[in-house]
Amino acid sequence: MAARVVTVAFDGVEARRVDVEVQLTTGHHAFVVVGLADKAVAESRERVRGAFAGLGLSLPGKRIVANLAPADMPKEGTHFDLPIALAVMAALGVIPLDALDGWAAMGELSLDGRIVPAAGALPAAMAAGAMDLGLICPEASGPEAAWAGETRILAPRSLVSLINHFRGSQVLSAPSPGPIVEGEPPKDLRDVKGQEHAKRALEIAAAGGHNLLFCGPPGSGKSMLAQRLPGLLPPLTSVELLETSMVHSVAGLIARGTLSRARPFRAPHHSASMAALTGGGHRAKPGEVSLAHNGVLFLDELPEFSVQALDSLRAPLETGEVMVARANAHVRYPARVQLVAAMNPCRCGHGGPGRGACGKAPRCQKDYQGRVSGPLMDRIDLAIDMPAVTAADLSLPPPSEGSAEVAARVSRARRLQADRAAELGGSENLNGRAEGAFLERITAIDEAGQSLLTRAADAGRISARGWTRVLRLARTIADLEQADTVRRVHIAEALAYRRTAAVGETAVQG
Repeated sequence: MAARVVTVAFDGVEARRVDVEVQLTTGHHAFVVVGLADKAVAESRERVRGAFAGLGLSLPGKRIVANLAPADMPKEGTHFDLPIALAVMAALGVIPLDALDGWAAMGELSLDGRIVPAAGALPAAMAAGAMDLGLICPEASGPEAAWAGETRILAPRSLVSLINHFRGSQVLSAPSPGPIVEGEPPKDLRDVKGQEHAKRALEIAAAGGHNLLFCGPPGSGKSMLAQRLPGLLPPLTSVELLETSMVHSVAGLIARGTLSRARPFRAPHHSASMAALTGGGHRAKPGEVSLAHNGVLFLDELPEFSVQALDSLRAPLETGEVMVARANAHVRYPARVQLVAAMNPCRCGHGGPGRGACGKAPRCQKDYQGRVSGPLMDRIDLAIDMPAVTAADLSLPPPSEGSAEVAARVSRARRLQADRAAELGGSENLNGRAEGAFLERITAIDEAGQSLLTRAADAGRISARGWTRVLRLARTIADLEQADTVRRVHIAEALAYRRTAAVGETAVQG
């Protein structure tokens, strides 16, 4: 007797079809799982055996072979428990053989027969719908899977309720999608006193999706400003919400189907490894740069991260995706993020002249900031040197302008960019990602601005990549002013934000 059930294997955020074939044959009493399964999948046979015992069922004294096809595709995770159990029950006649036609299944089993959540319900439901199948998933994962749209969803609590449904003695209703929440209230920019230059840079970064670096002594407000960036950004669009939720689903971060329109803000500790940042590990899970997809990745104490971990971000920042290479597979995750970093000027935290100055400056500064490679620094559009906050700054009343006012200007500039991209056929809606012929078309520079940019390039102050990023930045500055033409003043401000090899210098002086 043989039975077949469809399930999925995850390749990044994509779910690929897997056929679970179970056959009962005569021979030595055994339960074998084949098909390039990892240890968690191989252990499914013990969870299935225990779940059957919890239902009062026993496996027959035959050889049970569960084949996961295609056999050359790696299979990882505990969500294979439910499809294997269903195929065995169909082969035993516990449920009709044709009951599983038109269904895919995923879920982990407990030893008492309950179906417990497994990561990846949303991409599994999307893949099932693409195959014109419904999805059977755990009850707790039902609200998440229901976000797949027209895909039929069954979300039983246990094997007993699923058996009763197939036998017609119980009807399982389709789950409803979970709620969409706005997220925690963002922190207000009005809390930050002084640092008007840094606030201006934060607004420009938010308007164009540019990477940003704050450099200053402890207590100068670097982290405060970075934490207020999400309050300046518009909520996720419907497409971005689905993309982000797919990544979070694979990582198991969606609780009861609750989605948030707030853009992700990830702030890993500086002890994070390369695998933690870019993804990897035994099951090639998404890293912080993918969990921040369509949002902000904040790296505080930037030079304290390992050189290997930081340099692993160079390609994702450029391409918007990360490839996790393994011996038997290559897993691709989306990683379109806005990088915001903060660092002290030197090891002691102060550096430069003034009270508490570093006695080893400027060598200490060069050595410390040199931990961040030039190629990574070249991918940062705005580098801001922040002075220490003075007593005069702290005694000032709260600023009259807060996050709401800045967010309105950011939203207006982003709408302008989106309309321009739609009109000219651009593939990206933000200046921070514009490139090639499209960037040239949207960046009409006046003669004085072109001359200034050319002089900066001839002086070796900016690289070829830096040239492109200055154009992007200048276009965003012009958009904030609602200007059609990029003028010399816009180019000058954009160049002033570029950091050169010399510590503390900017790319051009007016």
